[in-house]
Amino acid sequence: MLLLAFVSLFIFSCKDDDDNQDFDTYSQVRDATGTFTSPDFTLSMDISIESTDVVLVYRRVGNVWQIIPKTYYLDDVQNYPTGRELDYDFDFNTQEVNIRTSANFNQLSQMSPAEATQYLSNQTFRVVLVPASAAKGTSTVDTSDYNAVIKYYNLNDSNVKNVKVN
Repeated sequence: MLLLAFVSLFIFSCKDDDDNQDFDTYSQVRDATGTFTSPDFTLSMDISIESTDVVLVYRRVGNVWQIIPKTYYLDDVQNYPTGRELDYDFDFNTQEVNIRTSANFNQLSQMSPAEATQYLSNQTFRVVLVPASAAKGTSTVDTSDYNAVIKYYNLNDSNVKNVKVN
């Protein structure tokens, strides 16, 4: 009987349910607005997450949020190179998220003013900080669908803090 009590102590004390839930991260939503400028075409935003957590970034396009990374194929316009591609991408660590554009052309001199306004000026990004467990495939949330992410993590996005970045 004493042996059974001793063994049961170890069974309950070694329970590991961290694979299903992440109790140290609270999902958050923030907006970052800024203009991409030379030389690095990067917007940086301070964050604070655990090293195992994940950042999702969406770009406002009209009235919808579109996940990045995303590539845009710009129209062929007279006096500009053909086959122009503009990419939005991001990286992050526990303290910062960096959103950037890159292109297969010179973003300063080979974009029309209308294109620069549409793709570089006053851009708004929604940054969603989430526990890593869901992003590792342990859930069925479609991270490319902003509304599905908000619903899955039960986030209130009606009054999101907007930070000007540059």
